[in-house]
Amino acid sequence: MSRTVAVIGGGYGGVAVAKALESELDVVLIDPRDAFVNVAGSLRALTQPDWAGNVFFPFDTLLTRGTVIRDRAVSVDPGGVTLASGQRVAADYLVLATGSSYAYPARPDADSVEGALDDLRQTHKELAGAERVLILGAGPVGLELAGEIKEMWPEKHVTVIDPAERLVPDFKPEMRDDLHRQLDELGIQVRLGTDLTTPLATEAGRAATFSATTTDGDEITADIWFRAFGLRINSDYLADGRLTTLTSQGQVPVTETLNVRGPDNTLGHVYAVGDLTDVPEDKMAAYALRHAEVVAQNITAQLRGEQRAATYQPMPDPMILLPLGSRHGVGQMPTPDGTAVVPAATVAEYKGADLFTGRFTQQFGPTAAAAGA
Repeated sequence: MSRTVAVIGGGYGGVAVAKALESELDVVLIDPRDAFVNVAGSLRALTQPDWAGNVFFPFDTLLTRGTVIRDRAVSVDPGGVTLASGQRVAADYLVLATGSSYAYPARPDADSVEGALDDLRQTHKELAGAERVLILGAGPVGLELAGEIKEMWPEKHVTVIDPAERLVPDFKPEMRDDLHRQLDELGIQVRLGTDLTTPLATEAGRAATFSATTTDGDEITADIWFRAFGLRINSDYLADGRLTTLTSQGQVPVTETLNVRGPDNTLGHVYAVGDLTDVPEDKMAAYALRHAEVVAQNITAQLRGEQRAATYQPMPDPMILLPLGSRHGVGQMPTPDGTAVVPAATVAEYKGADLFTGRFTQQFGPTAAAAGA
């Protein structure tokens, strides 16, 4: 007898689960977009729009046996999913993988590849004509955006501001020192411990010269600005409590097997992966992919009448690969001898050179660029 798994969300974790299980179950992947987006490449897609098609992997080439439904979940209960269209998808297994949202251009706004590429081309034109760039937020996204801009336009004046007192405070001091050194060499001005006194009146990503005052009394003049903060968990469709009770941060409580905790007990056939979960770790694609492996193993075991044995434990130390363009960047990675700071060449090799495009092409199939979008 065939069984169905409904995977809600086609991001890193959801797509990996769907691919891993399509030979075992009837997979139904639910997402409003027409493609998986490798958001690790979104910022380079902005500065190099001719390359942008490499970020998108159409869902219609993703699964060989499964079904993709372009729709949004509006409610989930232990028996299935209700969609915005009114359609009901009944399922024997459920995987919640809706992830999080973030400010454009780090994550595209449009649900279609065509719309997202149009947005990137338009914003690229705005950015190309701006001499002075202001980025609000000196976390990894803001710094990576600054690096991509400087690689494409070394002459642009790029300023990054953040109320935090230190860059990447959870990482090793030697990595932070190297980050400051490379930012200085690239000519990226980082202002920490300060913020703007009032919201900017101009629209993010649109060229328009403006001046703003910082909380320490300085005036900054720029021609365009971008927001690089404000991650939001995509869990609104679970707010009705029919499946689980969300945490105060809007995340889904899970067990070590990544099963969802229901109001009264653990839901043995319902799982969650990626940013949506309350696993105490940074929200990163690498972790979502590890979640997916655990979930696929546990569902496969259940299909065979076995116990769920795969468990997930957060890494003891945070890891990161933070490219500043294709050749520069800093990183902290696990090794057999413990966590180690890695040089720019290693960051470029593992991420900066192609931003995982090759890896996901091998895993998911052709990109929109390869498909001629």
